[in-house]
Amino acid sequence: MPTIAFTKGHGTGNDFVIVPDVDGALSLTDDQVAALCDRRFGIGGDGILRVVRSSALREGADTPDAEWFMDYRNADGSAAEMCGNGIRVFARYLVDSGLAELPQGGVLRIGTRAGTKTLTRSDDGFEVDLGRWHPEGDDVTVRARGLDVPRPGQGIDVGNPHVVVALSSTAELDGLDLTVQPLLAPEPPSGANVEFVVPSDPLVEAGVGAVTMRVFERGVGETLSCGTGVAATALAVRLWAGERAPERWRVDVPGGRLGVRITHHEDGEHVLLSGPATLVYSGEVALA
Repeated sequence: MPTIAFTKGHGTGNDFVIVPDVDGALSLTDDQVAALCDRRFGIGGDGILRVVRSSALREGADTPDAEWFMDYRNADGSAAEMCGNGIRVFARYLVDSGLAELPQGGVLRIGTRAGTKTLTRSDDGFEVDLGRWHPEGDDVTVRARGLDVPRPGQGIDVGNPHVVVALSSTAELDGLDLTVQPLLAPEPPSGANVEFVVPSDPLVEAGVGAVTMRVFERGVGETLSCGTGVAATALAVRLWAGERAPERWRVDVPGGRLGVRITHHEDGEHVLLSGPATLVYSGEVALA
């Protein structure tokens, strides 16, 4: 069986198998991705980050301003538009391996299926501009094991689809059984990540909003963190809080803490996500 090089990395516990394929020669099947991400028989991870030049991919034609393209696949092999934790880990890999430079005050552009994303350094790692966001107007009802009745969900698009559900207490949040996939009605055409959030008390301190969240990611299951889900959660709570809501948020997830801020541009509001990115180990693995 052929072998490939890999590196294991994570962002607040959201972990990935990074596969360098700079010239786009490697074609991983869904089954091979699932085998690599298997936590008992493989390396283990919430997804795969294939590192490839944009010029080597047909998809990369949409991001000609980025030398590198993040080919992100969920643990079941399905392709995803974006990954907020994954792109920071991707940036860490590029910089640490010498494939790209990101000096303090500089920018690094990375291509994704949701377009080119711009990253800068932050105090705790990297910050990525996820771009424009918008709320989804359709009413969504969410059923989840551990909730006594279905709850309304707020759709948020940050380059990939999310549904955010407000809960009344940390006890209710802790009581969720996310080993079972929540059910959405109506079900979005491409599915959605589902976030369950409890606001802190007080909600705002020193101009920064604070919430706690758990997430069920489509194609994966419950994860310790979801970067785009963190951004969607902060945006949903800000939307519910009204005009005086802050533009900076901290979001606690089982794997740690991430920062969110909103900036204003000619093309509308952008949402930015910041947090750590860690490389754990490297090796080689046989492909089934």
